[in-house]
Amino acid sequence: MKTFKVSIVTPDGPVYDSEVEMVSTKAQTGELGILAGHIPMVAPLQIAAVRLKKDGKTEYIAVNGGFLEVRPDVVTILAQSAEQAESIDLARAQAAKARAEKRLQDNQENIDAKRAELALQRAINRIAIAEKKY
Repeated sequence: MKTFKVSIVTPDGPVYDSEVEMVSTKAQTGELGILAGHIPMVAPLQIAAVRLKKDGKTEYIAVNGGFLEVRPDVVTILAQSAEQAESIDLARAQAAKARAEKRLQDNQENIDAKRAELALQRAINRIAIAEKKY
């Protein structure tokens, strides 16, 4: 199967850079599957896993929003933040999930509900990837 270059970059620097056979992720408009030679496009991403098929194996990266740019020979993901599955601190992600759930349950006037909801989504995404539930 033909391969193409994938780069995942955050404001803190590169997170992933390799040749892969396929990229799958969730854009705001739905699920995307990208193979070599895909038509050029740009799409905003949801908080979700990026699945990278390489040498018959699948690698997972937690991506917290951003944009995906597809060109025929390269895919670039500009993410707000991203972590490879093996570098996710599961205990920290579970603590973040508990904090976000508590904020949402407290219903205090000074709590930004949208911000707490996004924090919860990020934590759930990181936990699912760390526990390989994707």
